Amino acid sequence: MSAKKNMIFGIRTTIEAIKAGKDIEKIFIQKGNNSSLIKELMILANNEGVPFQYIPIEKFKGFTGKNHQGVMALLSEITYEKIENILPLIYEKGEDPFILILDQISDVRNFGAITRTAECAGVHAIIIPEKGSASINSDAIKTSAGALMKIPVCRAKNLNSTIDFLKESGLQIIAASEKSDFFYTDINYSTPIAIIMGSEDTGVSKSFLNIADKIIKIPIKGTIESLNVSVATGIILYEALRQKSI
Repeated sequence: MSAKKNMIFGIRTTIEAIKAGKDIEKIFIQKGNNSSLIKELMILANNEGVPFQYIPIEKFKGFTGKNHQGVMALLSEITYEKIENILPLIYEKGEDPFILILDQISDVRNFGAITRTAECAGVHAIIIPEKGSASINSDAIKTSAGALMKIPVCRAKNLNSTIDFLKESGLQIIAASEKSDFFYTDINYSTPIAIIMGSEDTGVSKSFLNIADKIIKIPIKGTIESLNVSVATGIILYEALRQKSI
């Protein structure tokens, strides 16, 4: 891990950054560091939905001059927003919410490409989980062609609760899975919708498939079992846009 201009060091510095409302991509904590101040930091990070990860002491060797105290944090290159604040504004404009949920998309380039497509297709906001998602760094922003600076990204501490909120707010939840009996062209997208796309390896989590209103698939005629998630997302988003434009 190399030092970056948007990295901060130290327990108290990180605590104060969270309290000041700074958007933090992730906090890195030295394994075995269990001081009372570390516990205070962890409680604060949990309450504010900031991801943290324990890493071995070797990872800190390159930062001996930073007085890191076993803690460093990567500041986000974007400002995260809350879907609870965005949704009412969409309805107030007289528009049907068009939301994209990315369930553990971990590849930075996939994430950036998906964001670019989503912005072009008119998606109102993207929701990602607090943990397990690709870091929104300069590579992601570059791959998105700047879309990450335009489309709201919301980080959810509990995606199940967020999906429940969307359903209660009148959105139809659509999940993509090759196990579905319905093709992506078989359903109506011209209502308030949230589309869930799953990780590169395991797809949409079973718990989300269980609460989705509709599960869809893209037909595959070749011998390879699935499409790249960025390509699959583009196909589904543009079918939704086509229907919404009729």
